[in-house]
Amino acid sequence: MLRKALTLYGLTMIAVGSCIGSGIFVTPGQIAQAVPNAALVLLAWALGGVLALTGALTFSELGGMFPRSGGVYTYLREAYGDLPAFLYGWIILLVVNSGALAGLGAAFAEYMRTFFPTMSEAGKVGMAAATVLGLTALNILGVRISQALSNVLTGLKLLAIASIIAVGFLFGNAEQTGLHLSLREGVPDAWATALLTALIGVIFSVGGWHHASYVAGEALNAPRTVPRAMILGVFIVTATYLLVNIAYLLLLPLQDIARTPRVAGEALERVVPWGGRAVAAAIALSIFGTVSIYTMSAPRIYFAMASDGIFFQSLASVHARWRTPVVAMVIQAVWAVGVLLFFGGLFEHIIVFVTFADALFMGLAGAAVFVLRRKRPDAERPVRVWGYPVVPAIFVLISVAFAGNTLLERPEQALPGLGLLAIGVGIFWRFKAGAENNDSQDKSNSLKDITH
Repeated sequence: MLRKALTLYGLTMIAVGSCIGSGIFVTPGQIAQAVPNAALVLLAWALGGVLALTGALTFSELGGMFPRSGGVYTYLREAYGDLPAFLYGWIILLVVNSGALAGLGAAFAEYMRTFFPTMSEAGKVGMAAATVLGLTALNILGVRISQALSNVLTGLKLLAIASIIAVGFLFGNAEQTGLHLSLREGVPDAWATALLTALIGVIFSVGGWHHASYVAGEALNAPRTVPRAMILGVFIVTATYLLVNIAYLLLLPLQDIARTPRVAGEALERVVPWGGRAVAAAIALSIFGTVSIYTMSAPRIYFAMASDGIFFQSLASVHARWRTPVVAMVIQAVWAVGVLLFFGGLFEHIIVFVTFADALFMGLAGAAVFVLRRKRPDAERPVRVWGYPVVPAIFVLISVAFAGNTLLERPEQALPGLGLLAIGVGIFWRFKAGAENNDSQDKSNSLKDITH
């Protein structure tokens, strides 16, 4: 059995730390390209915050109802059955979380090159793999260690971002950068489509708050603390992202933001000569903290799947001393490193697929609130979603609109995800058939024992 030790503060730091990785440092340029207007840029980030908040409020009801390991997987299973839940776990393991771990590990090693400029490509891959494997090993040692790591690393990354915000507000100049929040210039004709495209980078950056739900089985007073942690985490992340984007706009003209993949570094270099190295250290620290959380949180999904009998049974095993799902954690780490070693050149292409698949399942999970209110009207709900049915409807509609727009605008990157889901359906039925055969065999053996 998993050990219950996570507090409200620890869960909130998991929600915040899962969101703040490298995205806020590198995606503002992509967003400025999609919507070359400062007001629309901030609107895109605000919309991302609204989407995350409506999601956190929606999941607060689900988290209160099902305070078990697996989070979103559990909500999908309770509302729709085994198949959609399995497909979510399947896509998380195969691409979304493991791919993110591989990409984050590679990004961490790349930023460390600032301090080790002679590092070879092989050395970079080795450092990335060592980061994923090393943090997995640390998190295997117990959820208390995981919580301490998350608290310290998330606190440090928030402090680093607060320093960037302070520099922007103290030394930035709106007149020099031409900052004006007007919708008269730079607004694309198809502004709604452009805004949805800009949301790809935003959602990639704000996504992750639901990782607090994955570890609900180890939370103290989970029906209360898990919903609160998700909501608090979204408020902290949204406020942080809006403030840091204003700081960027105070330090750099919008056209300069649109042309650079290293916005934070260039912004600080306008003020201090060592700004680039300082930002590289901040990004490396931020990524390191996110990798630590991802190596700990998502394996609880595979653990829950195995416990429910729809995945390899070995993944349900818990270490006798450390009370962690050690096999699930190791499998994820090994797969992530395998992806890193053999498909490293594809990382820049998977962001669209990752956000597409994530939005698809998030919308489905959000709709579970409506499904469960009908299926289980008398079920205990320690927390009820504020603003029902409007708030969950907003979350579902934005998620579906985003996924649909991504499919239309970037079909070559989104369609492979649907193919992977189709493969998952076949894998699921093989597991179900195997489980049913085992059940039949067990019953047959039991009858033989009775007759003898």
